[in-house]
Amino acid sequence: MQILVIGSGGREHALAWKIAQSPRVAKVWAAPGNAGIADVAECVPISASDIRLLADFAERTRIDLTVVGPELPLTLGIVDEFERRGLRIFGPRKDGAVVEGSKVFAKNFMKKHHIPTGFFQTFDRAEEAKRYIREIGAPLVVKADGLAAGKGVTVCFELSEALEAVEKIMDERLFGDAGERIVIEEYLEGEEVSFHALTDGVTVIPLASSRDHKRVFNEDQGPNTGGMGAYSPAPIITEPIHRQIMEQIMIPAVTGMAAEGRTYKGILYAGLMISGHAVKALEFNARLGDPETQSLLVRMESDLVPLLEAVVDGRLRDHMIDWNPDASVCVVMASKGYPGPYDHGALITGLEEAAAEPGIMIFHAGTSRVNDRIHTGGGRVLGVTGVGRDLQDAIAVTYRAVKKIHWEGAHYRTDIGTRAFTGTI
Repeated sequence: MQILVIGSGGREHALAWKIAQSPRVAKVWAAPGNAGIADVAECVPISASDIRLLADFAERTRIDLTVVGPELPLTLGIVDEFERRGLRIFGPRKDGAVVEGSKVFAKNFMKKHHIPTGFFQTFDRAEEAKRYIREIGAPLVVKADGLAAGKGVTVCFELSEALEAVEKIMDERLFGDAGERIVIEEYLEGEEVSFHALTDGVTVIPLASSRDHKRVFNEDQGPNTGGMGAYSPAPIITEPIHRQIMEQIMIPAVTGMAAEGRTYKGILYAGLMISGHAVKALEFNARLGDPETQSLLVRMESDLVPLLEAVVDGRLRDHMIDWNPDASVCVVMASKGYPGPYDHGALITGLEEAAAEPGIMIFHAGTSRVNDRIHTGGGRVLGVTGVGRDLQDAIAVTYRAVKKIHWEGAHYRTDIGTRAFTGTI
């Protein structure tokens, strides 16, 4: 088989790395890829959002299966275009990807299908939103309706923060058209986790549990990012909690989509808040989380490719997934200033020494190769991922490698995984 992976981040590097291990795969392509992905796939300079060119390439190259990493091409309808041309592709159609593409749709969908979530109101006028905020007070959460690369959510503990968030999103258009509408919702306390499942529109198979770290600084301080690290498994997801998530959130979401004529195939990723024995959905995403993917795929013992094909062909009921019982931790190394403006082009050193550490895999996110040397090329640069006997061991293994990698302005959190023990971070 020839498989095309669409995207250029750490998630896509992990996908290409895992897919390349399959005995069923002769060649992996990536569009556009990055310097690390180039070690396991042939990269082609086509933007992940250029749907027509991607479909042309898949036709011309006779790609057997395309795997979509990021959310943007999914919400633009890449699956619809590929299917129209008779091309096999993994991911939800546009009418399913809207569950991530519009937070207004997602919250109304949860309400309609009785999926537990916090109370909310939606607005398309800033003044009405501000009036509502003044009525209910803080704390609350303000979210841009559309895609904002994981940065469109503001948790507001003060009234002034909430009003400022509305101004930035709706008046200043910080996230462009994604801010035409906003959701103002209940601030939920508890432990936030990521929950992923494969689905062919009928069968739902959960992946191993994982947990992301959204804020840029230690102890969950600073602005939201696309993710600063993750670990797997997440001990807070006990067997009863896991059952509750499947029965009250994941399965109702898939059956709800089907009931609306939006048959959903691909990855369904729920951001959840766990408080005591209660679980509520914060949001849905139409793809794998990043950096959760890195921590998950290093633990997956099953061949990924037959699972992807089973989703596309509606045969997922015939499959199961085997997981390594060891734990994994992914630490994101980012450019100084991320998630705000950042420099790029800095020379990265120590990659070979870090990669030589036992149990380590380094996934590239924002990198480029210049004269056979690796330089920074994005906000999130690397996902250093380690496997250990348990979470404490995996943390030690991963940070031992992280400390060997250097570039001017490199930034990373030093507390990834510690929330598994404290339950407070």
